[in-house]
Amino acid sequence: MKLLIAHIRKDYDGRAVLKDCSYAFNGAGAYVLMGPNGCGKSTLLRICSLLERPDGGDLQFKDNSTPLVQDIALRRRMTIVLPRTGVFNTAVSSNVAYGLMIRNMQKHEINDTVQKALAFVGLEHKAKQNARTLSSGETQRLGIARALAIGPEILFLDEPTASVDEENTSIIEAIITSLKKDGRTMVIMTTHDRDQAERLADGLLVMKEGRIEEAKEGT
Repeated sequence: MKLLIAHIRKDYDGRAVLKDCSYAFNGAGAYVLMGPNGCGKSTLLRICSLLERPDGGDLQFKDNSTPLVQDIALRRRMTIVLPRTGVFNTAVSSNVAYGLMIRNMQKHEINDTVQKALAFVGLEHKAKQNARTLSSGETQRLGIARALAIGPEILFLDEPTASVDEENTSIIEAIITSLKKDGRTMVIMTTHDRDQAERLADGLLVMKEGRIEEAKEGT
């Protein structure tokens, strides 16, 4: 799946937060929106993930060259992990299973998918632990596991290593690198860390004051 954005604009209380943002996210790989706090990167991410509507411009999702309708079926093909991942007061495995249960999957499929998702993020040994006892970095990894369990074609990550310790930052970066190598999921993420952006990005969008100031490929 591809995502094309054209002339995206967003205003809050009469103030322009995004100004004429255009870019083509052309399939699997990692795309990084980088810039300082307040530059508009998280707002653009939320618009791309359909959590917010733009005040101007156009978003178009495509399978090859076929435009897709922005409906519930499309929304189920993508997911977003926010900086402060909320968790249920239940076991880690139950947190991952919930999103699968509401999709009416069979129990054995759910169990298998949960195990694979937790193993992918390195939390399989925490499966029976209460999710609210995890560290902030582990909680972020749980959020990623929960997102990956539904098999998204696009995974949006908003500042995935913000307020996360060095060890968990390295693990999360390794998860993103693994997704890139797997080639089935497009990752679109935000960060203010230039070094991290350049380590991870196949496409790097440098943002400043609501604009995409620079777009670089294959960093």
